[in-house]
Amino acid sequence: MVGFGLCFGPSIDGLIGDPTSNLFFNGVSANSAWELAPTIPFILFALFQAKFAIITPALITGAFAERVRFWAYLLFMVLFIIFVYAPLCHMTWHPDGLLFGWGVLDFAGGTVVHMSAGWAALAGAIFLGKRKVQKAIPARITYVLLGTGLLWFGWFGFNAGSAVGASGLAAQALGTTTVAAAAAAMGWVFFDKILGHKPSAMGACIGAVVGLVAITPAAGFVTIPSAIAIGLIASVVSNLVVSKFPKGKVDDALDVFACHGVGGMVGMLLTGVFASKSVNAIVGDNQGIIYGDSTLFIIQLKALILVSAFAFVVSYFLFYIVNKITPLRVSEDKEELGLDISQHGEHL
Repeated sequence: MVGFGLCFGPSIDGLIGDPTSNLFFNGVSANSAWELAPTIPFILFALFQAKFAIITPALITGAFAERVRFWAYLLFMVLFIIFVYAPLCHMTWHPDGLLFGWGVLDFAGGTVVHMSAGWAALAGAIFLGKRKVQKAIPARITYVLLGTGLLWFGWFGFNAGSAVGASGLAAQALGTTTVAAAAAAMGWVFFDKILGHKPSAMGACIGAVVGLVAITPAAGFVTIPSAIAIGLIASVVSNLVVSKFPKGKVDDALDVFACHGVGGMVGMLLTGVFASKSVNAIVGDNQGIIYGDSTLFIIQLKALILVSAFAFVVSYFLFYIVNKITPLRVSEDKEELGLDISQHGEHL
């Protein structure tokens, strides 16, 4: 209805797009193209962006699993896309956006998707409070493995698709996505062993997802060796955050902040370390630190601080507003009964 215009409509002070420009997809056709994606139909680009918009609030759900009312969550989702996702998307990816003008590099959603979701998840976990029974045991490890495989495959569309064309850059992004996820999966398992834990399929899956998150902002800007380093570094950092996170105080049920939020932040910063103009000419002279220039790293760091503060504060305020309209948290008896039954009347 209005989201695409807010993200990619004519810029209003570099902060948000004009929602009336593409109201109800007006002017979004198969016979035109967006200026930065000239080789694909405009409607294809718009639908691709719609996928980004809906997956971001979906990531947040893992933080407050087992205790949120479904209708309240739907309301939050709509408000989040309008007031958090859309401004970040416009500022980062629109050619007249504030962060775009700074020179921020975010190939497929480090700030727009993963950092915004991670900080919103942390805000939601804090606002909603702890579950009565804090358990995080998967129903079946085989489902986790299957889900990870599907996610990994889908991420090729997420990252390689952000090249907005069947090109060498898309192939490069596919390659960096694969090796970063593989390196992170292995890194997580080996680091678990170093910490005295048993290596597990669950750990490998978590590590793979962290690697996918971390390479997302860098996928079309870095070489394969750099992607391996990004995956390994992100897996170690996120593993440490998961193990040190104050579980007794903040009940982030599925470690969304530690994996998506922290993984996104690590990826954003490492883009400022490893970005190479030999991979993508848009990098220009502001290459990563390993090429002798700290300019890009400082730009990425500034964006990280701004996005973190914005996403957390606005998300927490939206949780507060939604809770005033309709209670966010289920009652104790419904929480004990389980959300599948109490919210949807369905049995798994």
